[in-house]
Amino acid sequence: MTLVQMQPRPASANPVHRTVAEVMDAARPQVCDDMSVEVALSVMAAARTGRLVVCDQDGQCTGLVTQSELTAVRDSSAYTDRVRLRDILGDHRSFTSPVITMAEAEHAMRSRRLGALPVVDGQGSALGVLALSL
Repeated sequence: MTLVQMQPRPASANPVHRTVAEVMDAARPQVCDDMSVEVALSVMAAARTGRLVVCDQDGQCTGLVTQSELTAVRDSSAYTDRVRLRDILGDHRSFTSPVITMAEAEHAMRSRRLGALPVVDGQGSALGVLALSL
């Protein structure tokens, strides 16, 4: 796997010293954690994206969900229309800071086997998403 570069960088930039803020993708779309799985899948389809940043009522980032995760939940025998995103976040409550280096972020993501990670500021608001690609 290699990191996906989401923004152009100057040729002189040293990849070892680049920060997460330099390569993260914008945190769009963001949805509230009380959204149902069906509505979240519809938002994903309309936005043509495979993941959503999930926030609580106060706008604080609570995690990230993917289309494949939501589809698996919807297709399970235990699914009801009362299932909300907050109910399925589980261990997806990992975050990173925009000021850490790419090397640190990549190591953390690989060790936790994460394909994408929300980037949050000091107050917990989502700034972007850092993604690994195969």
